[in-house]
Amino acid sequence: MTAILRAGLTLLLLTTLVACGAGSDGSPSDSESADADPETEASPVAGVSFRFVDVNGIRMRVAEAGEGPLVLFAHGWPESWYSWRHQLPALAEAGYRAVAPDMRGYGSTTAPPDIADYDIAHLCGDLKGLVSALGHEEAVLVGHDWGAVAGWQCALLEPKTFRAAVNMSVPYRGRAARSPLESWQEQFGDNFFYILYFQELNGDGSGIAEAEFDADPRGLLSRLYTSPGTPREEPHLTDPLRSAGGLIPRRGAPTELPDWLSSEDLAYYVGEFEGAGFRGGINYYRNFHRNWETTPQLDGARVEQPSLFIAGEQDVVIGGVTRDQLEEEMQRVTLDLRGVHLIPDTGHWVQQERPEQVNQLLLEFLAGL
Repeated sequence: MTAILRAGLTLLLLTTLVACGAGSDGSPSDSESADADPETEASPVAGVSFRFVDVNGIRMRVAEAGEGPLVLFAHGWPESWYSWRHQLPALAEAGYRAVAPDMRGYGSTTAPPDIADYDIAHLCGDLKGLVSALGHEEAVLVGHDWGAVAGWQCALLEPKTFRAAVNMSVPYRGRAARSPLESWQEQFGDNFFYILYFQELNGDGSGIAEAEFDADPRGLLSRLYTSPGTPREEPHLTDPLRSAGGLIPRRGAPTELPDWLSSEDLAYYVGEFEGAGFRGGINYYRNFHRNWETTPQLDGARVEQPSLFIAGEQDVVIGGVTRDQLEEEMQRVTLDLRGVHLIPDTGHWVQQERPEQVNQLLLEFLAGL
């Protein structure tokens, strides 16, 4: 990874959460239901089944397993419900109802056409509405990457619905003093930074980044789904200027898959994005300024529910900070932080890279609620 791209990724993870916040009543409409869809495909994970749920103006595909208190999982970019394939059966076996939707714009869930339909108000509305549509009054919300962004904000805005929060990779550090998009524009200027790249649109409103990724889903995903020690080829593009090219050539292709990702796993992810495309997920990034601008009420807000943070020690999002540093920062903006766990020799895809450790931490946290 080039120095510019690494710096950009680190900055994202340090600032993603503070950029966001929102509100939505998330109330299900009269047409919402959680009835199983007879035409849904079979799940590739034993013990996990699919259904479709009409909620907050969209139709969500959800994967679920087990019965008991509801634990809702929210994935990030560029991911899928499948990112929680190790957690769903484990929690079901432990006596919980574990549910992981394809977030809006992903997989078999509706992908609305307008960029504004992916702001944080819509994301929180989806998750709150899903809890109700599934017949529950409350849930523990578990998020990773963009799912963690939504997870922290839903904990702040909907505390009666989300009784606890477990988030991975993206810590909560409070609301930013200014729009993060403006900060990135100042910092990177003409150099490539993928979030600024994601903002670029053609005259007809189509996006530059999704055109690149839709043309080569496997090329993108195979370069992103790696561990810190995954061997790579040299990148084809090292020029830091945005004008030199897009994202895929800036990352060297891996010469082998990491041990946590089988060829079948990668093929499943690729198939999901071949079907849904990348625009929906990229639209989340196009709402950074809108999310910040529409949530001034979150200035100084603190997460009051029991919370837990988990990340890989080498996750670029946390930028090399220590557990003690993260704990000190997060205790300023949380009232009941019950742990900060950095798993050694682990990168960004922590729940997939280290499922046994993550599952143990989740179950211990849940047992203590």
